[in-house]
Amino acid sequence: MSRTNKNSEAKVQALFDRISATYDTTNSAISLGMHKCWRKKTMTKLSLTTGQQALDLCCGTGDWTIDLAKTVGTTGKVVGLDFSKNMLEIANKKIKQANADKQTTLLQGDAMALPFEDNTFDLITIGFGLRNVPDASQVLKEMKRVVKPGGMVACLETSQPENKLVYPFWYLYFKLVPTIAKLKHNDRKDYVYLQQTTQQFVHVKELKQMFQQAGFINTFYTTFMLGACALHIGYKANKK
Repeated sequence: MSRTNKNSEAKVQALFDRISATYDTTNSAISLGMHKCWRKKTMTKLSLTTGQQALDLCCGTGDWTIDLAKTVGTTGKVVGLDFSKNMLEIANKKIKQANADKQTTLLQGDAMALPFEDNTFDLITIGFGLRNVPDASQVLKEMKRVVKPGGMVACLETSQPENKLVYPFWYLYFKLVPTIAKLKHNDRKDYVYLQQTTQQFVHVKELKQMFQQAGFINTFYTTFMLGACALHIGYKANKK
């Protein structure tokens, strides 16, 4: 990794450590509570069953990790990985409260250099994290490396509406994000950065192309809330 990328990653890591205590309440306020609905709809599209193994990248405070852990049950295994120690501490408490700790492991690590063997997981997810890594293409390549042949990867991420009538309203709303975050006792500057990453991230069609360039097959996407959020899914080809 270049020195520039290392510096960028360190800054983002420090940002998420700072906002960890208010992350859940702020997200609910910004998304109007819809992030829970998007994740629930996503769970219905995932190929995951009891006893399987899943990896949740950029797991944050662990909400999606818990959903996955409940699906695989105590005979399965879920790993939640994040580079923010503070986020993981909150996730650990929530996982214990959900009685999902038996099948769940939390690791502090780098999504661009995963500490796992090839072909390890049946499913890999990443929720609202791909836009904040220094190299999204590298993360997708790592996801493809550690998912099993025939396995699925799923990315849930904020997006930009393609409808020209909807986009101006979306744009104006996201201008208010730092102000909403400040009301939840955050540093406004932190959410100015997160607002910018949303606006600068690739469009849904471009992200689908990135999935394909990483080597995933049968890739597709679906959007939520008029395009404010998108779910991308891809598969690793079975070995011949």
